[in-house]
Amino acid sequence: MSGFPTLLQREVMRFWKVAFQTLAAPVLTAVLYLLIFSHVLADHVRVYDSVPYVAFLVPGLVMMSLLQNAFANSSSSLIQAKVTGSVVFMLLPPISYVEFWAAFVLAATLRGLMVGMGVFLATLAFTGAAVAAPLWILVFGLLAGALLGTLGIIGGLWADKFDQLAGFQNFIIMPLTFLSGVFYSIHSLPPFWREVSHWNPFFYMIDGFRHGFLGVSDISPWFSLAVVGLCFALLAALTLELLRRGYKLRM
Repeated sequence: MSGFPTLLQREVMRFWKVAFQTLAAPVLTAVLYLLIFSHVLADHVRVYDSVPYVAFLVPGLVMMSLLQNAFANSSSSLIQAKVTGSVVFMLLPPISYVEFWAAFVLAATLRGLMVGMGVFLATLAFTGAAVAAPLWILVFGLLAGALLGTLGIIGGLWADKFDQLAGFQNFIIMPLTFLSGVFYSIHSLPPFWREVSHWNPFFYMIDGFRHGFLGVSDISPWFSLAVVGLCFALLAALTLELLRRGYKLRM
């Protein structure tokens, strides 16, 4: 018998039982970002001629919330299990490393999608419900959630204590997220920083996701999909190898 459904249920219930903190709080944070940036910049910034700045901002905030919460779910669960010693109860049952990875990633993706949906619903009053290509939204949402959930496992495996994980999030995840075009188009940047942005995989997630809402983007969504898919495949392969070896799990 497989322990995968039980582990998946555990990971889902872990964030669901504290939904006020794990789901509602990120939605409120994103809405505050929208209110502040739209109030300050709405009359001064227009990224695309046919798109108001507020409408441009919403998809970026939805994806940013999805990314941060998918990473937080898998990484915090794993580091907490390691620090408290309860990780042994996940290693003793007959659960393969692939099932271990899949349960953590699926739960992280679910949390990210739920937060993203919450942000979208909360911002409907500002932008309406116009969606240009729903399939692009779904594809990039699922891929981005799975990618950050996988990255969260790597962070949780690497970190030995909570402050190391906080450093991973504050010095890697946050900068990559905020410098990925959430609040601006990369075409507004100087040439050097525009080229740097093309090396940021978070940019492709957000730009492709935004194309699903607005029908316009800085680059082709097909190219963004190829980059995001490749990054996910590489990270998934690395994570599975680390789990197979029991990296920082088997003492």
